[in-house]
Amino acid sequence: MAVHQLTPLPEQYSYVFGERAPLLSVRPGDIIEVSTEDCFGGRVTNPQDVPSQIVPFNELNPVSGPIEVVGAEPGDLLAVHFVSIVPARQYAISSTFPLFGALSATHETAMLHEPLEERVWFYDIDLDAWTATFRAKNSDYALALPLDPMHGTVGVAPAGGEVRLVVTPSTHGGNMDTPEARAGTTLYLPVNVAGAMLSLGDGHARQGEGEVCGTGLESAMNSVIALDLIKGGASAWPRLENDEFIMSTGSARPLEDAFRISQKDLVSWASDLTGLDTLDAYQLVSQMGLAPAANVCDPNYTMVAKLPKWTLKDAQAYGGVHSRLRAAAAEYTAAQ
Repeated sequence: MAVHQLTPLPEQYSYVFGERAPLLSVRPGDIIEVSTEDCFGGRVTNPQDVPSQIVPFNELNPVSGPIEVVGAEPGDLLAVHFVSIVPARQYAISSTFPLFGALSATHETAMLHEPLEERVWFYDIDLDAWTATFRAKNSDYALALPLDPMHGTVGVAPAGGEVRLVVTPSTHGGNMDTPEARAGTTLYLPVNVAGAMLSLGDGHARQGEGEVCGTGLESAMNSVIALDLIKGGASAWPRLENDEFIMSTGSARPLEDAFRISQKDLVSWASDLTGLDTLDAYQLVSQMGLAPAANVCDPNYTMVAKLPKWTLKDAQAYGGVHSRLRAAAAEYTAAQ
């Protein structure tokens, strides 16, 4: 188990998936300690800053990478296990944007009302207490929120030589913004090009399901990931697994299509794991499944479909790769 470090220089951050030279080359089984910048590229430094005036749209959500995985080929499945995700600064930032967010007029949803006020909240991060403090802007209301760090943007190079802005999630992963991408979870990404070319960023100290206002608690992160490769195991869409659930994702507009994609993939996955035929698996997912929204604000919306692993009886996804990566993560942590 080799351990690598990736700390990009400011000019090395990427704003796209695809057609980028790798910053690091690793092998399956390796561990990477990676630093990521916040979605504003570290440019918003106080509550008086106006993000839309400071950060051009095409420079939002810088990602660290690409990371080349030696031996990864189209048709394989890359397993990315989040060993740890820790805020790198003593603050996190959230904001409302004009023409962005689930409860605002946008460029795609035209309305006559005035754009929302652009307002910025700074949250104090306390790593010892493991909290972020919300303070209302127009009253003395304050509340300590538990940290639940995750990466909103994780993906590989798209297929067919396509280059995608990091803000749009799709089959390659990208800006899915699911809180499920937290420490202890394994994300499975279909490999489209040689080396996979993994990138990640957009850390959130926490985020509610749906990312309703369009931002989580945006934070630079110090993260550790462990990688593995399932040869010939590519799924159509990104999947996740933790100790309790298998999860499928779908990213599209309208929202019901993102829902349908995630549910169909989960039915197929449950069928493959249990041997149930499609309609029996459909029935199982219908009665035991959960369906949290990941984001309802990005250029594509993302839905997650979850099924408790106990319903699968003794079946293990991908030969138990999640458990193996959990063990590798524990070994790494014990050595620190």
